[in-house]
Amino acid sequence: MMMAVDLFNTLEHLKEDEFKQFKWYLQQQDILEGYQSIKVTKLEKAERQDTVDVMVKTFHLHGALKVTKKVLEKINRNDLVQSLSDTSSGPEGQSNF
Repeated sequence: MMMAVDLFNTLEHLKEDEFKQFKWYLQQQDILEGYQSIKVTKLEKAERQDTVDVMVKTFHLHGALKVTKKVLEKINRNDLVQSLSDTSSGPEGQSNF
């Protein structure tokens, strides 16, 4: 089962500049169809844990996972997308990503 801690662990793999880019993408309109962007003020001083909390509050866990994967693709960290996919396809079988 996918947990917020899995998102946090994924963000831990980002270098500082990648993490900055990641937060920038979260603030863009239409980063993912049907999901709102996050206000700059909520992410400005946010560390990785805070960022996960804000994402889960904004998108719920399932949405936060989808948004995270989308942003990771944009910043060319497909390796992390892959490891997140491995985490999220747990005993429930097929996931719909």
